Amino acid sequence: MRETPRSQETASDNRAEPPQPRLDRAFAHTTGASGSGTPHRSDGRSPHTPRGARRPGQGGLPGTTPPVPGRPAVFSAVLALALVTWQVLVGGPLARLDERLSRALVDTVPRWLSELGADLGNLTVALPVLGCAMAYAVLRGRRAEALCAGVTMALVPALVIPLKEWTARPGPLEPWAAGYYPSGHTATAMVAYFGAALLVSNRLLPLAAVLTALTGVGLILRGYHWPLDVLASLALCVPLLTWPVVAERYGRPSRS
Repeated sequence: MRETPRSQETASDNRAEPPQPRLDRAFAHTTGASGSGTPHRSDGRSPHTPRGARRPGQGGLPGTTPPVPGRPAVFSAVLALALVTWQVLVGGPLARLDERLSRALVDTVPRWLSELGADLGNLTVALPVLGCAMAYAVLRGRRAEALCAGVTMALVPALVIPLKEWTARPGPLEPWAAGYYPSGHTATAMVAYFGAALLVSNRLLPLAAVLTALTGVGLILRGYHWPLDVLASLALCVPLLTWPVVAERYGRPSRS
């Protein structure tokens, strides 16, 4: 039986024309399809990634809170402060070891060098550093962080002075005087330099640690403070340096 013209035309069309692509599928996977403005989304929904929900932190970078002491560090610092204070009050073995260590360390370096380190904890040196950092933070629109840093510095004498009066510990070179525990210079240096670093850039945190360490070592080597005086101030300031968490919580703009 002879093939009909209609069947011949259909067979030739199937052989000559390749399959055509679906343009609607191609356009559905291009950037900004259906007015979504996001890649690989055709329904306008936001991407399901944690990065899309994060609020930028300092400098517009991802994340919100700079590195601050966590709960284990704060708990350890409070425990160390309580232990050292108890030993100082009762004149325990830790306090007696501290006194022997201090006598072995005092004036082991030239006095001008130890005084140079101790002076880093003076208010005339540390406060201007923190003040400049606070002004920088205000100019960058981070007023809550600047305020928290200033309040933290104001808390230093409010906490140190009562401890000095309560313990009434004499100094290494002035046994007739009292009020050396804890070290106010060390606390001032730690809060000021770490606060300035947290306000300006986290990359300055190692420098803040070095300046604080130089202050404490200078005070010990010059004989202005016992080693436990410096250690107690470091432990006291660890909880204070969690102020960026408070600034992040209460300085966040309200959402409509």
